[in-house]
Amino acid sequence: MIFFSLFAAKNCVCIKHPNLFGGSEKLDVTWDKGLYDSNILLAYRRPRPQWLSQQCFVIQHSLSPEIAVHGTPLDNFSRSGSGGVNLSRFSVGLDLNEPGSSKWSNTTSIKFEHVRPVNDGGRSITRDLEGFPVTCSGNAHDSMVVLKQETRYAKANDSSFSRFSMQVEQGIPVLSKWLIFNRFKFVASKGVKLGPAFLLGSLTGGSIVGDMAPYQAFAVGGLGSVRGYGEGAVGSGRSCLVANTELTLPLCKMLEGSVFLDCGSDLGSGCHVPGNPALRHNKPGSGVGFGYGLRFKSPFGHFQVDYAINAFQQKTVYFGVTNHAS
Repeated sequence: MIFFSLFAAKNCVCIKHPNLFGGSEKLDVTWDKGLYDSNILLAYRRPRPQWLSQQCFVIQHSLSPEIAVHGTPLDNFSRSGSGGVNLSRFSVGLDLNEPGSSKWSNTTSIKFEHVRPVNDGGRSITRDLEGFPVTCSGNAHDSMVVLKQETRYAKANDSSFSRFSMQVEQGIPVLSKWLIFNRFKFVASKGVKLGPAFLLGSLTGGSIVGDMAPYQAFAVGGLGSVRGYGEGAVGSGRSCLVANTELTLPLCKMLEGSVFLDCGSDLGSGCHVPGNPALRHNKPGSGVGFGYGLRFKSPFGHFQVDYAINAFQQKTVYFGVTNHAS
């Protein structure tokens, strides 16, 4: 049996003002609306000299189902069903983009976050369908001030490229009831041209220590992680490690074929997530997915189809569309 995973386009409204107060200030307002999620983002940028950090004031509100952690794996882990938990997130803060070199760039941000779990009807909840807490505080919401540092490196030439990014987040104890934690995540990728083919490999990992709500767990499984599994169906833990390898070969001017192998693990840390949702949903904790796909490039966008098989011999087809012109 084959299950399809289709990523449909969202409704999107974007408003930009290039000179808000006559001093080249920029205001961007974006609203994205999907079937089950929504996101509203307001960003205000004030120009500064190039040798100084560029500032951006951001206000954001999002609502999305928390399937990756609280969702239930279905059909030999090839899909994830809703667990009845949705996250309403409100944040306000400041981003600082520091002057970078040709290969390195740094971004620092500080923001206040208010996270409120709600059920499918939009009402606040403190526990999931099995009676376990869905917040760290045990109340209807979690609040935190987060200081985040992100460093990115990129190097490319005609035959290869290398990329690396590291994110470090610190929960600052402004009030005693607010979350205090350290969280880091890294992504390293390398691409090498092998004649007409192109080999791409990437490694993603992360860990969190300190206070933790279940929704902060690292989820393993799904598109962009381990294909062949539903979102978060491999595992959800305090730590994770995911490796992806893909080989693409041009079939004609606008069409490429690919074969891929994905694997990932929660490194045995699922039991350390409050409420242990991974164990309650019988997630294996590690998984392998492999398959093949097609990449079609056209003036109207890039179309992608992946056929993936997981370790339980369950099959999934992914369709993706991006608006990047060729």
